Amino acid sequence: MSHLRKKFTANVLKHRSRFRRFLTRVENNPPKQLDTYAIIIDKEVWQETDCLECANCCRTMTPTYTFKDLQRISKHLDMTIGQFKEKWLYKDKTGDWMNVNTPCQFLDLKTNMCSIYEVRPADCAGFPHLTKKKMTDYIHVHKQNVQHCPATFKMVEKLMEKIKNGTGILVEQDAPYK
Repeated sequence: MSHLRKKFTANVLKHRSRFRRFLTRVENNPPKQLDTYAIIIDKEVWQETDCLECANCCRTMTPTYTFKDLQRISKHLDMTIGQFKEKWLYKDKTGDWMNVNTPCQFLDLKTNMCSIYEVRPADCAGFPHLTKKKMTDYIHVHKQNVQHCPATFKMVEKLMEKIKNGTGILVEQDAPYK
């Protein structure tokens, strides 16, 4: 495991429950400028984050494959959709197509690069979905991703700091986040 991922894992263990409580409070009592904060923080996070240093999402999670993903990827691999599904996917309880194993079969474990990057699933292309939808509509996803993705972790960290510094109304005066 790389030094970056070891450090990230230690930080997750230390802060995960506090971050999730914070996100629940944001969800229940969102600051008026929450979506504006998210856009600003998103830009900051991506200036500090290099996914190729980590690839933890590809190592620990599986994308959901849409029908368009299946068409595009199987064509790229010169396979039928049926062959692609049979070789690498399973259908979960909700009917979504997912990777059978993690890490992802398309991840090069030495370089952290995706062998099908140009045709990767839409779920991968949009991950970690920091500004995909209104913040309050996607907090449940951020609660999950905070333990898998350093970019999501940084986003929550920065959001906590922004709100704590008086730019938001979330933190009660007698109970600041520490």
